[in-house]
Amino acid sequence: MTKLIEKIYMVWVWTTFALVFACLFIPFCITVQKESWKKYGHFLNRIWAHTVFLFCFLPTKIEWRFKVNKKKQYIYCANHASYLDIPTMCFALPGYNVFIGKSSLGRVPLFGYMFRNLYVSVDRKSTKSKYETIVQSMKKIDMGYNLAIFPEGAISRKHAPVLMDFKDGAFRIAIEKQVAIVPVTIVNNWLILPDDGKYFPRRRLMKTIVHEPIETIGLTMNDVDRLKEQTKQVIGNELRKYFPIEYNEAQI
Repeated sequence: MTKLIEKIYMVWVWTTFALVFACLFIPFCITVQKESWKKYGHFLNRIWAHTVFLFCFLPTKIEWRFKVNKKKQYIYCANHASYLDIPTMCFALPGYNVFIGKSSLGRVPLFGYMFRNLYVSVDRKSTKSKYETIVQSMKKIDMGYNLAIFPEGAISRKHAPVLMDFKDGAFRIAIEKQVAIVPVTIVNNWLILPDDGKYFPRRRLMKTIVHEPIETIGLTMNDVDRLKEQTKQVIGNELRKYFPIEYNEAQI
């Protein structure tokens, strides 16, 4: 009986994801036609996330540890262990946050069209693509937008919830533009929808913690590694509170 309920819930979740996105797809296509309209496309993504989480009966909690200054820009850096992480960030963060994601997302039917036209994609196997992504990201900062980045660079399949090494990109951009890094801990997504190839969602509290900003004013490129490790430590320490066994085993 339990397995039957799990299968019914899985069908319900993925059907809801698809139907809500399909209803918003034409408006998405309209909003990506002009740069000044893209913030409305991201707003539609937020509607998508809120609607899906509501109809899938997923309890949510966002814990803010600072008050957002609307006159400042931020680069939000979160751990990455589930396909739910992008919708979760859309749900949790206010304003227009430009996601930096892997190029393979741009090849997903329908969703890919929205992603590659609304956000910035990167092929991590291509040096040219990585350079172009840095340039595009800095342009988005110059336009007044925030960035949302998963500095691990990929979903952590074998290590979750333990963090993988962080890439340099987000921190180089933050220092170059003197924009604060905001660590974000996504607590349970690796349990709600693990990347195990089964795609079975599980009901559990979807908790997101938005930590205090780490300022970069006065930092230089010599500080990239220190900033990167500081951000990783903030997120890792929070995850360790919830999953001490997993972290202790990782250290053995």
